[in-house]
Amino acid sequence: MASDPFATEERVALREMVRSFAEKEIAPNIDQWERDGLIPLELHRKAADLGLLGLGFDESVGGSGGDSLDWYVMAEELVLSGRSSGLLMALFTHHVALVPVAAHGTPDQIAKFVRPTLAGEKLAALGVTEPGGGSDVANLRTTARRDGDTYVVNGAKTFISTGVRSDFVVAAVRTGEAGHKGISLLLIEKSSPGFEVTRHLDKLGWDCSDTAELSFDDVRVPAENLVGPENEGFRLIMELFESERLAQTVMAYTTAQRCLDLAVEWARARTTFGKPLIARQLVRHNLADMARAVEVSREFAHQVMVRVNAGETLVPQVCMAKKQATDAAQFVADAALQLHGGSGYMRDTEVNRHYRDARVFSIAGGTDEILAEIVTKWMGY
Repeated sequence: MASDPFATEERVALREMVRSFAEKEIAPNIDQWERDGLIPLELHRKAADLGLLGLGFDESVGGSGGDSLDWYVMAEELVLSGRSSGLLMALFTHHVALVPVAAHGTPDQIAKFVRPTLAGEKLAALGVTEPGGGSDVANLRTTARRDGDTYVVNGAKTFISTGVRSDFVVAAVRTGEAGHKGISLLLIEKSSPGFEVTRHLDKLGWDCSDTAELSFDDVRVPAENLVGPENEGFRLIMELFESERLAQTVMAYTTAQRCLDLAVEWARARTTFGKPLIARQLVRHNLADMARAVEVSREFAHQVMVRVNAGETLVPQVCMAKKQATDAAQFVADAALQLHGGSGYMRDTEVNRHYRDARVFSIAGGTDEILAEIVTKWMGY
């Protein structure tokens, strides 16, 4: 029988290191960070010191090396032991935002933006979604007009993760014709005149992950901050989607696993009418259904991740894995909260946090409806 690529000696050690970090630095503080609506910059620095922020990025750009499977192992354990998928989003927004810069950026861009972020000294955000635009990336309206050695940027972005705290945004802007052929990526520093965080957005879940609405009013950006060729930003954005969707998949099935763990713990400890809940057949059968949902989601996702890591193009399978894990997260979180009864309905309980957080998985990284369209298109239906 083939060995489990997620359980090699190195990855077991990685998981143990992440567990120790999460239990010491995150779990005791996550409730307060949820109330604060953000996580401290110091956490980024501590994660960088362990090499976690740079995981999956090449050492030549200041990363820690490793591949996507290493990152998924880290992400699983951070959610399980840190007890929040929102924490993973807040701490690793750069995992998506920096990918095009690390791959296509100039040496100066690597030095100014990538290395400091992977060292925990700067925070990055990805600015694509716009008010009224949703998933329609090809029709974004934020413009960047070339004026000498600068671009003049006007427009707005919304639902931007880490947008409140970020030092710079990797922003999708229109530099050319209508449609996907006229889009570019620009590195826009928050200190630039005319760049404003117009709102800190309140959400249903992911409370510790700050989310912002941004505006650009005649913001002048050095032309040297253009990432990759002009008008080829759409292709770079599309390259991000696979890794972003698999990251959401990890958060979803791991949230489901954590909810199952909490449900089992509660069922063993909670006594009603003289018996622990777990002694009741209905409860045990519900737990079995929850376990099945977790197992199927994780195993299918792992297979897809291994194949993608080996270089296969699996666009529909990635979409399926995300949808499967999303369904599992929402089903298991709901069942776990129900089992907790009135306690589960209290906002300060962990199961309540996961219940609220799980709702975003069918939206973030591509809605269920968008993913279904992608699957049917790729499979020729």
